[in-house]
Amino acid sequence: MFEIDITRSFSAAHCLQGYQGDCSALHGHNWTVQAVLRAEKLDQIGIAVDFKKLKQELDAILDNYDHTNISELDEFKTINPTSEIIAQVIYRKLSAKMNDGNVKVARIRVCESPASGATYFE
Repeated sequence: MFEIDITRSFSAAHCLQGYQGDCSALHGHNWTVQAVLRAEKLDQIGIAVDFKKLKQELDAILDNYDHTNISELDEFKTINPTSEIIAQVIYRKLSAKMNDGNVKVARIRVCESPASGATYFE
């Protein structure tokens, strides 16, 4: 089994409804997202997944969040855009693009600071 990972970043604001504390106010983060994929086999030249394709697919997802107020995006209108929920949403979107029977998204880690993050996997 092989694991392949990339880390990308974006900047965005959010606020947490119902939270008792500072995070209930609009605030921003320089988010990092680590995507880890697994593959059982390599292709004929020894590659599990093309890093270029993985970067393109993850960047396309993150471009929708970059320099936005995530709380105002349609997909987060009814649910708080916590690190946990953002990781889950990215996991499912990236899985729809990358999972092919051999390659599977293993986990997504979303960090709102270098010392704080959440990971989602199924």
